[in-house]
Amino acid sequence: CRSICAPPRRSGCAHKRRSMAKAILRRITPDDLPVVMEIEKDCFASPWSYMDMEVECHNADAVYFVVDVDREIAAYGGFWRIVDEAHITNIATNKDFRRCGYGEMLVRGLMDKALSLDLTSMTLEVRVSNAPARALYEKCGFELAGIRPRYYSDNKEDACIYWAKLAE
Repeated sequence: CRSICAPPRRSGCAHKRRSMAKAILRRITPDDLPVVMEIEKDCFASPWSYMDMEVECHNADAVYFVVDVDREIAAYGGFWRIVDEAHITNIATNKDFRRCGYGEMLVRGLMDKALSLDLTSMTLEVRVSNAPARALYEKCGFELAGIRPRYYSDNKEDACIYWAKLAE
């Protein structure tokens, strides 16, 4: 998984004055891509290309959302539908909106959407060193299922494999 960006600010959310009620979870559009790509490049050592993200906007087997806060993109993420499972591909939070609850809003929204599509489980990979992301996924009900050794190409770091059941 392309998960939450590296350690959030310790001082907390810079946007506490903003109400979560103003946050809207919506499908990504091509118009969102310039900002999404800024977040992508800020968050990941090996960011996806603009073309990759553009293709995902039109992929019938993919679901991508943004968290829109007063017309600013606070976070984005998505999953691929593979048979009866959802595989989270990316989750990232704009550095100005970290520790505000938008990552959790996004993950839970993706889980709800997967459930509405009759998908039974969701999986993702996350860097072993990404403690904030791992804590978020565990808070959302994901369980550690294993380790993929040397998964990340940039530094050969291991990945944790997480799974969540969406339906009983």
